[in-house]
Amino acid sequence: MRSHEERWNDAPGELGGRIAIVTGAARGIGAATAELLTCSGATVILSDIDEPALSQVAKSLARAEAYPCDVSRPAAVEDMVRHVEEAHGRLDILVNNAGICPRIPLEEMTEDSFDRLVDINMKSVFFLTRAAARVMKRNGFGRVVNVSSVGGRIGGVVHATVYSATKGAVLAMTRSMAREYAPEGILVNAVAPGAVNTRMFTDIGDEAVDAYVKNVPLRRLAEPMEVARGILDLCRPTTTWITGATIDINGGVLMM
Repeated sequence: MRSHEERWNDAPGELGGRIAIVTGAARGIGAATAELLTCSGATVILSDIDEPALSQVAKSLARAEAYPCDVSRPAAVEDMVRHVEEAHGRLDILVNNAGICPRIPLEEMTEDSFDRLVDINMKSVFFLTRAAARVMKRNGFGRVVNVSSVGGRIGGVVHATVYSATKGAVLAMTRSMAREYAPEGILVNAVAPGAVNTRMFTDIGDEAVDAYVKNVPLRRLAEPMEVARGILDLCRPTTTWITGATIDINGGVLMM
């Protein structure tokens, strides 16, 4: 019986012939990840609620398909996975990148805002991974990468208490899912970026950004592509003995 690695190398390109879903793919880390996956040979289904931006990203990439989806709705992610399986016959890679980080002081957080953060940042990871794994199991192979945050390890920066709580939950789910799906040949890992040069972080204002950067040993923000490269590494066919791990991509803010 051939190994998983041998089967992955049947098609041209490192990820040739493989099918991936990337959420939050309209910009930032998601768009950069989709670009790297397609450059490596994968066909990528791009998911986001921002349809115009999503369409532009899809048009700029080879082997990319835009699938607008509200990942906070379990029924919607089930439909997306069903569509992918019907259209492509398989699903090999899932990158759970969709997330929001509204800057709301702790005392001003409402129940509706709290629930929205949980639904998009945490609940989506659970239900989409579960749906994707059902398809991955049929081929005995899969790669799931969850995008958490350094905030999930050390707490939030600038009014991000609930955001950080959801990202900490993603890390816990990553470990639990890794244990459950390992016998099925599905590896589940996470990346925990520090501050990235996207609007999610830079909307805290120049003064707060400058103050944060002073505490980064590399003295700058990350670019989305730098995080995407870490995600790609966890999707590679040669990455076969890493599961339940969190890769810290934070410029040295947290060293473990």
